[in-house]
Amino acid sequence: MNIGLIGAGAIGKFLLEEINESAHESLRVTSVLVRNREKYASLASDYGVELFTRAGEFLSSDIDIVVEAATVEAAKELLPGVIKEKDVLLISTGALADEDLVADVTRNANEYDHALHLPSGAIGGLDLLQNAQTFGKLDSVSLETRKPAASLTEESLDREKMMFEGTAAEAIDKYPKSMNISIILAFAGVGMKNTEVVIIADPEIDRNVHNVKVTGDFGEAEFTFRNNPMPDNPKTSYLAALSVCGTLERIYKNVKIGS
Repeated sequence: MNIGLIGAGAIGKFLLEEINESAHESLRVTSVLVRNREKYASLASDYGVELFTRAGEFLSSDIDIVVEAATVEAAKELLPGVIKEKDVLLISTGALADEDLVADVTRNANEYDHALHLPSGAIGGLDLLQNAQTFGKLDSVSLETRKPAASLTEESLDREKMMFEGTAAEAIDKYPKSMNISIILAFAGVGMKNTEVVIIADPEIDRNVHNVKVTGDFGEAEFTFRNNPMPDNPKTSYLAALSVCGTLERIYKNVKIGS
């Protein structure tokens, strides 16, 4: 399966290394869309990809799926048009906090028969939420996110401090760059306005911790994720990067587990 990649940041380079450099047997990044060709010129020789600066030419290249690994702003700009041409795996899920964008993308995906894939990112258990919600049998979903204090506040804290309590919709509005998890939980479960979120700044931890609680007709479930950062980029969860590779694998394979 030939992959077109938008962006060449931390996760983009991770995909190039894990897929192209390791000579993956069934996946290959063949095209990369960037804003500055000169800045990323080495990618062509290092990973055997073709660079593009125009979206139209990029989409006309020999690719089967587009992986967006750029920014929320780029995703908002490009996603409605890209989904008309190709299936898309969206990493910058923060873009989906825009209800008008969601409506446009959904309409275009249905009209042009293309799929939008949302990787699970820095958490798991989304199959449980989707299964429980199939017939509206999910009662509540809550997320408590703990982050190193310095990543949330300039205050010098000697104990944990609650920085936010409210809905996913409100959390995304206040922390647009760090609450992708709220969005993916909301889409899988009970929606933006019904997903409860608490954000805590904790001076005693050095990595992000996410605790998800779910209740419904099925019973109760609780998941805790303590995420290590990517070795080359401490701002990005290693699990989030792995989830992109895992999603691509599941799209390609005929035997699908939990999807």
